[in-house]
Amino acid sequence: MEKPTETASIPDASRDTRPPLPPLPPLGPVGSGGLGSPVGSGGLWNRNFRYFFVARTVALFGDGMIPVALTAGLLGAGRPASSVGFALAAWMGPLAVFVLFGGVLADRFTPRRMMIVADALRLVGASVLAVTFALGNPPLWSVYVLSSIAGIGAALFQPGVASTVPRVSTDVQRANAVLRVSEALMTMAGPAFAGALVGLASAGAVYAANAATFAVSGACLFLMRLAPAPHDDAVRGTFTAELVDGWREFRARSWLWGVIAVWTVYGFAVLGPVLPLTAVLVTQAHGSGAYGMLMAVNGAGSVVGGLMALRLRPSHPLAAGAIALPLVAVSLVVLALGMPLPVLAAGQLLAGAAAAFWLVMWSTTVQTHVPPEALNRLHAYDVAGSLLMVAAGRALAGPVAEAVGAPELLVVAAVINMGVVAVLLVARPIRQLRRVGSG
Repeated sequence: MEKPTETASIPDASRDTRPPLPPLPPLGPVGSGGLGSPVGSGGLWNRNFRYFFVARTVALFGDGMIPVALTAGLLGAGRPASSVGFALAAWMGPLAVFVLFGGVLADRFTPRRMMIVADALRLVGASVLAVTFALGNPPLWSVYVLSSIAGIGAALFQPGVASTVPRVSTDVQRANAVLRVSEALMTMAGPAFAGALVGLASAGAVYAANAATFAVSGACLFLMRLAPAPHDDAVRGTFTAELVDGWREFRARSWLWGVIAVWTVYGFAVLGPVLPLTAVLVTQAHGSGAYGMLMAVNGAGSVVGGLMALRLRPSHPLAAGAIALPLVAVSLVVLALGMPLPVLAAGQLLAGAAAAFWLVMWSTTVQTHVPPEALNRLHAYDVAGSLLMVAAGRALAGPVAEAVGAPELLVVAAVINMGVVAVLLVARPIRQLRRVGSG
């Protein structure tokens, strides 16, 4: 996605060809056997949201196990360290490539069906990996192929998440905040559980547990009872026509493509380099244990940001989210300056909270302003662009840091972070976009 040459010249939001969605009206309670409403009679924690929450939480817990399982399994089998990177790339590459197709398929066959299919696909891949690692030393090609299958499954799953949230809760922001808190907790719990299980058993056992999480997720999604949406049975064009139509819907909203265009720069220059640079600098100065601790603190900050998003309801959510992002620059600067470990921990706490708060504001805005019939495809464009640019930033972080220095690169990232905040607040369609229902 190309960066606009004049970000402040993004056209006014009033020129967008599609109006924002009105708030979803509450419908009748969920019945025990038939199709029910998206909200039921229990507020946020209604039947459908409980199943969706469990499905997402368990699946994210399983996703957190994968890097640990791959690393332990391949290195334990005597494979070179490079094989771990190739295996992770085999997972992320198909995810970035196929997520656009996943958006079209979710619109054609409903998000719930595609997410169930995706969980079944990932269940098969994880189960086979569990058996191969349990039996001994699997061929590298089989690990790469099975990792690719898991990546395709993730690509089929991810687009449907955005459109499902408004169908299981009328309070979209609160639902997103709860899911963000859960994601932060699972990001910490998944790797910790996998590390303990590797020590007690083997990488094969971790993959067996990973497969079980996809089975639970798929079962919960199957048990959801969603009322049919008007666009579920709409007449669809060809696959290519659906992709092109999604692109038209994307271009029709200046606030949407404005944020994503800016975010491609942010992903490449800030989000991409920060993880490898943090890992290297902290490990060299304080040891790998300190790095693990800082990542846990970052996760705790994400919990704080999610809890803040539960309580705060700004009338201009994108502007409010942008105001929080300078805290990410603080964490970059203290790391570049080589500050003591407690200061680094404070920076990670602030960065985690700011990023989580922004993500809730962004997700809620997209889910309430984009028509349901286009939401899966537009979310897929967002995910694809973010993954590709973050991956590129991570790949180039090492060579660039060797050329100019890691601290200097972090300072540049901090400056770009502040520039992104300025653009988000200067661009009128982004700054003035109001929360649905705020008048």
